[in-house]
Amino acid sequence: MCRVLFSIGRFSIYSYGLMIALGVLLGYYWVKRRGTQCGIQGDFALDLALRLVLIGFLGGKVLYVFTNWQNFLHEPLQYLGSSGFVVYGGILAGLAAAWSYCRRREVAFSAALDVFLPPVALAQAFGRVGCFLTGCCYGRPTQSRIGVVFPEGCSAPAGVPLIPTQLFSAAGDLLIVCLLLVYERRKAAYRTLAPTYFFLYGTGRFCIEFLRDDPRGSVGALSTSQFISVFVVILSAVLYWWEGRKHQKAASHP
Repeated sequence: MCRVLFSIGRFSIYSYGLMIALGVLLGYYWVKRRGTQCGIQGDFALDLALRLVLIGFLGGKVLYVFTNWQNFLHEPLQYLGSSGFVVYGGILAGLAAAWSYCRRREVAFSAALDVFLPPVALAQAFGRVGCFLTGCCYGRPTQSRIGVVFPEGCSAPAGVPLIPTQLFSAAGDLLIVCLLLVYERRKAAYRTLAPTYFFLYGTGRFCIEFLRDDPRGSVGALSTSQFISVFVVILSAVLYWWEGRKHQKAASHP
């Protein structure tokens, strides 16, 4: 684990930022390829990708500040830095931006989601590796063999074996990528990837939160992300039902 990969004078390359950048770049090139295969123009994919990155960044940062409001009031500059995000904030803000842009460009929102969701999950996996390298989003102390000891200078407590929840999350995101691609090949023509993505991500995030030990806000007995995950899983069920209902109506009224 290394928070700063190298420095040249006052210029430093941070591992978290580098992994985010790699995930965004790979995700964009994959989006461009998938968009071409689905008949979506390259300029649309680029414009939407840029909006998703910028607005997703802002959404993730805003929710991070909100869930750490008391600490933010004491040390605002620390919480406004390049690290520290809540993924759900980025997802929700990105969805709103995508819906607005698709409506303006007269592109089907569901088609855009199908193109973007697997690359988004891939980018999330890279982001979680960045979390591991910088030590944020760390897990509970453990005496098992899977425990990882972070050095001084990381966000995680140093010298204590911790559950590597960041790597578990990264592996889960890669699994979501694979499952989405399998489902894409086998799904009915009228189904989209959105309900499957929301169900898989929401369920996985709800479960992984039990293993985390970093301060991240709470709503009652649940962490903030667990609370949001409940509604995300419900949303996935509603979307799946809605798609089936629309298909039945279309079939009965050809």
